[in-house]
Amino acid sequence: MAVLPGKEVRVNETKRVVFLDYLRVIACFMVMVIHSCEPFYLGGEEGTYVASRWDAFWVTLVECLCRVCVPLFVMASSYLMFPIASGRSVGDFFRRRLTRVVVPFLVWSAVYVAVFACGSGVSWGKAAFNFPMEGGHLWFVPMLVGLYVLMPLLSPWAERASEKEIRGWILVWFFTTLFPFLRRLWGFWFGAPDFGAVPYLWGECPWNGFGAFHYVSGFFGYMLLGFWFRKFVPELSWGKTLAFATPLWLAGVAIVGLLFFFRIPDAFPYSAPYAKAVDLEMSIEYCSLGVALTVVAAFLVMRKFAWDGAFYRCFVRPVSEASYGMYLVHLIILLKVFSWVSPHCCTPCAIVVTAVVSYLASAVFAIAVRKIPVVGKWIGG
Repeated sequence: MAVLPGKEVRVNETKRVVFLDYLRVIACFMVMVIHSCEPFYLGGEEGTYVASRWDAFWVTLVECLCRVCVPLFVMASSYLMFPIASGRSVGDFFRRRLTRVVVPFLVWSAVYVAVFACGSGVSWGKAAFNFPMEGGHLWFVPMLVGLYVLMPLLSPWAERASEKEIRGWILVWFFTTLFPFLRRLWGFWFGAPDFGAVPYLWGECPWNGFGAFHYVSGFFGYMLLGFWFRKFVPELSWGKTLAFATPLWLAGVAIVGLLFFFRIPDAFPYSAPYAKAVDLEMSIEYCSLGVALTVVAAFLVMRKFAWDGAFYRCFVRPVSEASYGMYLVHLIILLKVFSWVSPHCCTPCAIVVTAVVSYLASAVFAIAVRKIPVVGKWIGG
């Protein structure tokens, strides 16, 4: 699909955009690879555990290659739905999101509580206010719903905004991807501030988490990027695509990988409280600079995936359509598969086998659920 600068090609949720199907299929697998490698640095009695430098290497490699997954999902949603078409009512937009996203999320939140914490009498109450911790991956859905709430508010502006305006806000957002590093730098130079142990930036403090750049940070930037690519970025040849994407990807991988790998203390097995794992994830946060650069590179390349032959019709499209259901169910399957596989495999084999088996099993389940009359959409999205 060729897009000329300044000439927007309108897309909607009924027209297939082939490269987005490939994107969802690949990103969904990446999610499962990440979750398959997490036990190799998240674990132990204290919460952080890395058994060897070998494990540290494989975890780092997975994060470098796969951390683009969640932002790619956000960009795919934005590419299709933002801005909301002027003739479409906000009520209709939210009704469709409720059916396809929110209701399956609520169903699977209850399932995770029932499977992992039935009888505890605790998680049911917590699930009424937040996603259940037993299904930690479900954090993605409330974040996405928050972006859906923003879309009707920002759509009139986006319809009128010039490419220069959109690009300017994207550059502001890119500046905010430095914040994970600036917070550590502030703490290193000046120590913890007087009012707490966490370094704060530009207006943040214990009684105010809304700093100066709060409203133009986070996944908001990926929403803008998806729109910007659709409306203003022409489709490039493979040569130009790789010329732009390769340096972005290499720079992003260097930031993600080096800052993760070399911040793991060289004393194995390494064990520490869970807070240490959170600190190690500084460079792999989804809205940090290195990840953002690799996301742009990956999106540039995936826009070239336009093969719509038999493989696309028989595998890519069905799996893409079921990808949300796969995301919702996969952790139940993955944890069981990992418990079977990990005692018998080396680290890379355990990661790959767990991810592949979980992916295929989740795909079969989610595709089958979607075929159930009436209730399939309420379960699988």
